[in-house]
Amino acid sequence: MKKILFINQDIAPYVEETPMSIMCKEISCGMQDAGFETRTFMPRWGVINERRGQLHEVIRLSGINISIGELDLPLLIKVASIVGSKAQVYFIDNEELYGKKNIKKTHAKGGIYAEFFARGVIETVKKLRWVPDIIHCQGTITHQVPFLLKKLYADEPIVNNAKVVTTLFEKDSIKTAQSAIDYSNGIILASDTYNKNLMKYLSETSKKKILKKVDQDDIIKKYIEFYSKV
Repeated sequence: MKKILFINQDIAPYVEETPMSIMCKEISCGMQDAGFETRTFMPRWGVINERRGQLHEVIRLSGINISIGELDLPLLIKVASIVGSKAQVYFIDNEELYGKKNIKKTHAKGGIYAEFFARGVIETVKKLRWVPDIIHCQGTITHQVPFLLKKLYADEPIVNNAKVVTTLFEKDSIKTAQSAIDYSNGIILASDTYNKNLMKYLSETSKKKILKKVDQDDIIKKYIEFYSKV
């Protein structure tokens, strides 16, 4: 286990600091500092200040279109380095989908926003010719990723041998998270409290490897141990 692909909904400091955005940043940076080879992705939400965040387009990775239903949507890839770390963040961008500043208020509905993001990440990893050992999904918008990996990309050698881990957060619901649970190899619980229906469903899938919330000081060590078990 050497390579970890992080697929995130939010990462500080590019969006406001929340338990999720801070955790996504600390894990990506922490694993990079621990000697793992990582790639980290998030949507280029309209609230992100590209100049302040020093985002720039990666021409060699941009330029493909992703077809969803009757829509044919161009994919742009931008990248920036997290200040104070060796970790980089790749941004999945499409002005029509993510350009509005208030779009984050509706993204939890999933749908086209989530599918474009998921497929954009996977197509970019294919272009990079980079084969991850672990694919770690964090946030509601990533909940389509495990399903797409196991179904649409089941025969794709770049990603079909990777183990998939999904982190569940307090606001996740059974409606959005069920598919992620079904198609992940391991589940991480980042919170102390959850929707009762979600916890009931998770308890019924007893064959899943589950890591309960860990202390912040031990998070990198515990996550590395968990990755090796899935």
